[in-house]
Amino acid sequence: MSNSPFEIPNELRDFAERSVEQARKAFEGFLTVAQRATGVAGDATNTSQSGAKSVSAHVLAYTEQNVNAAFDLAHKLVKAKDPQEALALQSEYMKAQLAVLQNQAKELSAVIQKSVTPGSI
Repeated sequence: MSNSPFEIPNELRDFAERSVEQARKAFEGFLTVAQRATGVAGDATNTSQSGAKSVSAHVLAYTEQNVNAAFDLAHKLVKAKDPQEALALQSEYMKAQLAVLQNQAKELSAVIQKSVTPGSI
């Protein structure tokens, strides 16, 4: 072991990595159930409700994308060698996520606008 005050024992890193992976798998299970439920509910809707189904599908896809990005960050943070690397990873994540969220907001706005415009369905 080095003399770094930030040194984290390998056992703790391994435990953190396993915990992140278990959380990711649990979320994937939840997402699968949510997608199936959305599909079943979508099959029961008529065409006038297809706009809501489209918005729901987009929100679910964005949720999956954003949570996966957070899990990826968690994996990287577990492997960070020092506080500076952890801060750099966090900063990089925040910049990228801000751009992603802005794009998602634009896309969702367009989907919502299309769903409420008469004759667009």
